[in-house]
Amino acid sequence: MSQRAVIIGAVAAGSKAACRYKRLCQNAEVILIDQDKYISYGGCGIPYYVSGDVSDEKELRSTSFHMVRDEKFFRHDKGVEAMTGTRAFAIDREKKTVRIEKPDGTQADLSYDRLMLATGSRAKKLNIPGMELENVFSVANLEQAMAIKEQITTGRIENAVVIGAGFIGLEMAEALSDMWEIETSVVEYCDQIMPGFVSKNLSQMGQHKMEQNGVTFYLGESVEEIQGQDGRVSAVKTEKRTLEAQLVISAVGIEPNSDLARDAGLEAAPGGFIVVNDRMQTSDPDIYAGGDCVQVANLVTGKPCYYPLGSIANRQGRVVGTNMAGGDARFKGAVGSFAVKLFDGALAGAGLTPETAAREGYDAVGIQVGQFDRAHFYPEKEIIFLELVVDTKTRRVLGIQGFGGEASGMYARVNAIAPLLQYHPSVADISNLELAYSPPFASAMDIVNAVANAAENHLDGYYAPAHMEDFVQCWNNRDCGKYFFLDCRAEADAKSFEEKYPDIWKSIPHEQLHARINEVPRDKTLVLVCNTGVRSYEAQVNLAAHGITDAVSVGTGIAGMKECGMRF
Repeated sequence: MSQRAVIIGAVAAGSKAACRYKRLCQNAEVILIDQDKYISYGGCGIPYYVSGDVSDEKELRSTSFHMVRDEKFFRHDKGVEAMTGTRAFAIDREKKTVRIEKPDGTQADLSYDRLMLATGSRAKKLNIPGMELENVFSVANLEQAMAIKEQITTGRIENAVVIGAGFIGLEMAEALSDMWEIETSVVEYCDQIMPGFVSKNLSQMGQHKMEQNGVTFYLGESVEEIQGQDGRVSAVKTEKRTLEAQLVISAVGIEPNSDLARDAGLEAAPGGFIVVNDRMQTSDPDIYAGGDCVQVANLVTGKPCYYPLGSIANRQGRVVGTNMAGGDARFKGAVGSFAVKLFDGALAGAGLTPETAAREGYDAVGIQVGQFDRAHFYPEKEIIFLELVVDTKTRRVLGIQGFGGEASGMYARVNAIAPLLQYHPSVADISNLELAYSPPFASAMDIVNAVANAAENHLDGYYAPAHMEDFVQCWNNRDCGKYFFLDCRAEADAKSFEEKYPDIWKSIPHEQLHARINEVPRDKTLVLVCNTGVRSYEAQVNLAAHGITDAVSVGTGIAGMKECGMRF
């Protein structure tokens, strides 16, 4: 007797599960249900469709060989019956049926042997006046993206406000500002962009990159009201200012679409996340779930976590398809690897930041370095920045984040560490990690090794680093007489600083330090700087040999300061 699998939700996890199950069980009947018109699209590509980088929405719905994934495609190419515009609104677990409403309004019951919930997520709504105004959007699905693009292609949108500086907010801000040259502002409740995903220093680099391309940020502000005229948005009001806006995009986060699961009595965690085991089974063994509606294990902390990422949803879909077919595939969890494009720059990361690690009870420190992404003698190269997050008590690596050019190899360095985090690697493991080397691609001592070496030096007491915020604090208090800035770069590079701040800034190239040690003050805290932090660290070690230990080395150097937009 043939089996029937019903899958509710047909974007990432559901489509992948349906196709996998059908491949393994050719005689089975597979029904894929989605309440939207468009299915099986690349949701993470929506900002690039809005920007125009992806010219046609069909490209987001097409295979690599240019077949549009619609009902006809699933029926004829995959053997799966796709029902679009169809809402599933009740599950009878005892009878093993799903109650659906078809596009014409009629209702029916679908029986199932195996059921999967891939109901995804929905945009969180701000509880403020004006959210109902015309031209106020979230970006929850492809139809909303198409509506946004329809508005901006008219040429009548001159200014826009994005609420939220997470993934979607930043990507949409770039889309509006870059291709369409719309004056774009971003309002964020927290005091940095990408809160919870990168440290303050790296967030400043990403923010400065966007500011250089015309995006304005208002951090540490909350939106109180969206104002309108004649039913159409006209401005966004925070507690500090009013910003003109002909278009508003709310990107303040998402929450799981788990009402169907909850009403069916399936176990859910606080926040509504569907609870699944590592086989992606819910509390009902005949019902599976995957994608943005489920909670999985954080492989760094071992605690439950929420990772609404397309890459994870696809992997989970394959696991579900295998197990519905009688297999025994496992999804152990995730470390939350991510990358976000910011014009010609990028932020990426995996695991914990220093701040999230501290909240989880670790005695964590973040060590940052800057280094060329290729051999220093190779003509094409750029400086990239990495931060390794380490538990000081166990020397365990908890996370990695980075900033670099879009075409640099920064994200590849993050990808090299991300798979290791579940195995609780030590700093020594990363310090000695073997990576492919050739001058056009990397340095002989790669920045991945270098950041671990710097962490080892710190843990062993040889290296006292200063992050950018530490430098800023010292710089803002430079007139108090406590700090002295020692520049370890070549004299030509340091000359302008020394001339402008002769009382507090001194140029002593690293190779001259021993001979000129008497010029170094011993009654002040020394702030050591060079271009990327290498020479200033060596100076710190050499100074300690002369009994001068009240010194810190700025880990990412002048290069990092410039990336953060600092001016002297």
